[in-house]
Amino acid sequence: MSNAAEVIDLHKHYFLGGETVYALKGVSLEVPEGDFIAIMGSSGSGKSTLLNLLGALDRPTSGQYILGGRDVSQMSDDELSSVRNTKIGFIFQSYNLIQQYTVMENIAVPLHYRPGASGLTAADHTHCRDLALQVGLDGRLGHRPFQLSGGQQQRVAIARALVNNPQIILADEPTGNLDSSTGAEIMSMLRHLNEEGRTIIMVTHEPDVARQARRQIYMKDGVIAGTGVFPGH
Repeated sequence: MSNAAEVIDLHKHYFLGGETVYALKGVSLEVPEGDFIAIMGSSGSGKSTLLNLLGALDRPTSGQYILGGRDVSQMSDDELSSVRNTKIGFIFQSYNLIQQYTVMENIAVPLHYRPGASGLTAADHTHCRDLALQVGLDGRLGHRPFQLSGGQQQRVAIARALVNNPQIILADEPTGNLDSSTGAEIMSMLRHLNEEGRTIIMVTHEPDVARQARRQIYMKDGVIAGTGVFPGH
């Protein structure tokens, strides 16, 4: 089954302080399987709201979100949890690691939420170790987040995002807290994952980072204001 994604006339309203905030105002977007999209826009443009909806972290006020041929916007809470755990990997600007866990334990977190999970198997431990080595964390497997640099913590987050072998990676400002050299290393990893066939949807405010995606989506005031394709991708 295809893991293409599509949102159709997506609206999201919030009620804050007695007022209605219109975060998304009819967004439609097709994301073919294997695409690499950068979403840009100023604060309040709706880009983070869109990413949350694509990650099944929130529900739209109206409109449809089709993933792999199924309407995510109509799913039950249990179905949404399953989608988040099996189809989507998340990478956050702030890493979102559990401070008291080691590198290996952080990578393994999503495995505990698999349907019918009753602990980790020897194969799970091997898989987590392989991912840690793949993202360059050999020698750091027993370290905790406070013992790691920002770039190393983001590598842990990438390995964690991959542990359930999702086809879609959602990255929210993945280089935002990193220096330019470390950010370039993280982007190289994301490009490699895309070349392997994974779909990547990334929010960024950095034009140089956005240019490394296959497509750029520009959001303003809750709508898609423009799109672009850079040569060489």
